[in-house]
Amino acid sequence: MSRWRRLGDSWCLWPAQPKALVEFIGGSYLAATPQLSYRRLLEGLAAQGLAVHAWSYVPGFDHQLQARQAWDGFRSSRALLRQRIEDLPPSLRLGHSLGSKLHLLAPDGGRNSAGLISLSFNNFSADRSIPLLSTLAPSLGVTTEFSPGPEETLRLVERYYHCPRNLVVRFGEDSLDQSHALFDSLCSRSGDQSEWLQLAGDHLTPASAGLRQGLLGDWADDPGRSRRIQTLIDAIIRWQSGLG
Repeated sequence: MSRWRRLGDSWCLWPAQPKALVEFIGGSYLAATPQLSYRRLLEGLAAQGLAVHAWSYVPGFDHQLQARQAWDGFRSSRALLRQRIEDLPPSLRLGHSLGSKLHLLAPDGGRNSAGLISLSFNNFSADRSIPLLSTLAPSLGVTTEFSPGPEETLRLVERYYHCPRNLVVRFGEDSLDQSHALFDSLCSRSGDQSEWLQLAGDHLTPASAGLRQGLLGDWADDPGRSRRIQTLIDAIIRWQSGLG
């Protein structure tokens, strides 16, 4: 398999003959090093012939701005991949937690994508996401809410997000998940074709670097986590294959 390479703020993994492209945004601080934090998931997708572009960022309060930055970054790295593959199909967008929200806020409203897979959608308010914020913010003179906030995000999805094909994935033991609210907003749109999938796992199921296995060998790996990630990879590949 090809090695990870960095293009701007995106980490890219290109198989020898990519058949499609996945544009991935991770959740919260895991996304600072997506090539490590989500290594098993992303390298598993690349092993199935999908090129992977993973945007690297540190979350801020202006999610609308970060959505545009991610979109611009993906557009640049996609142009470089197209120099290699002229007939590259529209990309599949994949987001985990906050990353799903950023994909949904993309400036093109999802029009230029084949579809979106949302893993563990998270849309909490800032004071719920950041402990002590409501106590400290007034004295520090800082913004106390994300832009857009939780309710406004769902309104924007209903009005301005136009991609009909979405797979909303919830993990059964995920106490941070707000996928039901997202699914309701998606389904309220005319012509929506969104699908729901529930899998075993928790909020961190998509994130695994396989460090114990890499350092100590297969015997030290958690077989349950490995199975859950492989189940997720299989589900993504099946759904992506049906987009044609």
